[in-house]
Amino acid sequence: MQKEQTSVCELCGNEVDSRATRCPFCGAKRTLPNKKSEIPQYRIVNLEKGLPIVRDALKRMQNELETSKLHGYRVLVLIHGYGSSGKGGAIRKGVRDRLQYLLDRNEINDFLQGEDCEKRSGRFRQAMRRFPFLGRVIRKPNPGITLVIL
Repeated sequence: MQKEQTSVCELCGNEVDSRATRCPFCGAKRTLPNKKSEIPQYRIVNLEKGLPIVRDALKRMQNELETSKLHGYRVLVLIHGYGSSGKGGAIRKGVRDRLQYLLDRNEINDFLQGEDCEKRSGRFRQAMRRFPFLGRVIRKPNPGITLVIL
């Protein structure tokens, strides 16, 4: 029995069959790697999936950070949502607090808040020069995501 492999849609963040050429949820065209040895430079992780509590979302984030480093990814895009209160959610705050802690300990290189990912932002322009693929991943500022530079 063959295990089904999934990946995450770059546009909507839903898990889809890794062989699919279009996302069944949003219809976005997907690009597939040309070679089996070709490793994508970024990974998208939806921490909101399953509506976890903050502690569980932070555990998943830590596991995803470790896995992404092991597999050679350069950027991790975390989807944590903004929260329904209008002030930012608990997962969002927890994720960013933990990332600041990891940055202070030099366990990650940097992180960018999604709302700071606009073309005029100096930090985002620097990140785009370093990782040109971010232009395909981030099209406009989004307070419900955070980019982690591994």
